[in-house]
Amino acid sequence: MADMTALRPRAEALAEPLPPLLARARHLAAGVVLGEHGRRRPGLGDAFWQFRPARPGDPARAIDWRRSARSDQHFVQEKEWQAAQAVVFWVDRAASMRFASAKNGETKAGRAALIALSTSVLLVQGGERIGLTESPAPPARGALQLERVAAALADPAMQDYGAPETATLPRHSRAVFLSDFLGPLEPVEAALATAADRGVTGALLQVLDPAEEAFPYDGRTLFHSVGGSLEYETRQAGDLKARYLDRLAERKARLAELAHRTGWQYHLHHTGDAPTSALLWLYRALEGRI
Repeated sequence: MADMTALRPRAEALAEPLPPLLARARHLAAGVVLGEHGRRRPGLGDAFWQFRPARPGDPARAIDWRRSARSDQHFVQEKEWQAAQAVVFWVDRAASMRFASAKNGETKAGRAALIALSTSVLLVQGGERIGLTESPAPPARGALQLERVAAALADPAMQDYGAPETATLPRHSRAVFLSDFLGPLEPVEAALATAADRGVTGALLQVLDPAEEAFPYDGRTLFHSVGGSLEYETRQAGDLKARYLDRLAERKARLAELAHRTGWQYHLHHTGDAPTSALLWLYRALEGRI
């Protein structure tokens, strides 16, 4: 009980920036010119999308006779491909994502949440359904769903590294995993394998702090995980740089390979860069334009 009491102020402090973050996400999305009004497409579903003129080969039962009676040609009702409209996000909120090298700089968790919410705003504007992989509720449309997603992102995870949830991943949907992917890769491999089995494609967005790329450490240095469970001290941190950068390069190459093998897309984003580029890349990846 004492541990839970101590964790509550930390959780509330982390949740505090979420309403302004949602406002930032809406502002960021508003500045993006996409041209297309949405990603809706015809297919199997229950919801009416549009009428189109009948074409040779359309069965007679597909013709909407009421609509056709008001014209000199026959029309067919097209339904939305509802499964393809579901886009679910896994936004890593583990302790490693709370790292920021710059004083008062944006954390990886904050940037990942901003990009996920901004993308969600654009998807909702296009008529898409959005959700989180760990939520038992199905993906949904609308401003209320955006608020639910933002509220869920306020709940931090206490373990050092996160792992994607796939238990409720809808079949034939799209998915986005946002993380630093610095923890064990086995859970990520398993999640991508499950997604592939369910016909789910999507994108991996790796979010790193600039210091994690540059390794600007030298001399005596104490490294410790954000969660405090790991600690390592060295007198010559500079000697670790080459090995660290090699392992980081291997990690990024492995993620790109996993994405390629399962029909996903991979992209690297740094918190020191503008979020607009990552937002555009992610939206285009979901559109299949990359």
